[in-house]
Amino acid sequence: MKKEIKFKEPRIEELVAAHPDGVQRERLTRIMKELIAGFRFLRNYGLSATFFGSSRVGPRNPSYQEAYKLAYQLSKQGFAVITGGGPGIMEAANKGAYDAGGQSAGLNIMLPKGQRINKYVKESEAFDYFFIRKMMLAFASEVYIFFPGGFGTLDEFFEIITLVQTKKMKPIPILLVGKSYWQPLVHWIEEELCQKRRTIDKEDMKIYHLAASAKEAFLMIQKMVKR
Repeated sequence: MKKEIKFKEPRIEELVAAHPDGVQRERLTRIMKELIAGFRFLRNYGLSATFFGSSRVGPRNPSYQEAYKLAYQLSKQGFAVITGGGPGIMEAANKGAYDAGGQSAGLNIMLPKGQRINKYVKESEAFDYFFIRKMMLAFASEVYIFFPGGFGTLDEFFEIITLVQTKKMKPIPILLVGKSYWQPLVHWIEEELCQKRRTIDKEDMKIYHLAASAKEAFLMIQKMVKR
């Protein structure tokens, strides 16, 4: 039996009541401080690559190993590697950069029980607000690389391609690594959104690129990123 959700009043009224004016001003101040700190942190990096992907995979997982390889190769080519600072694909990418002797950065989120920062992050910035951290990750780099992941990874992917589609962000290399994971989604976008529903244009499917492996992704990035 489904649990019924009842609201006594509009949710916005509930939120306003929970945060009187003084608290709201304090919150706005914290938001501004985090935005400034985040952008100052990112100014320390030139050519950068941001990695996204599942936090649940371990070193034996093929995606972890491919993320490590790609981050290592990019780091050797002078890219700073930026991740969310956590485990899984983030750890793999930071480890690749760390082992290559390159810049390995993490944009971490502070949670009530804490979030572990992987040990391969050399420099980090922590955020209270998810939306600010997400903004930093979305504007941090010259290339965005997505490995298999869950809701968070998909959310970040769709937000970035939407920003490019709506010209809120300049066209930038966006790579999906791992065809067995990404191909069904790419096929659905092409068949359902483009051809059947016509909710996107054919040109929109050129915003992102599909790569089978770290090796293929690395070669694509070399061609797409101008120095």
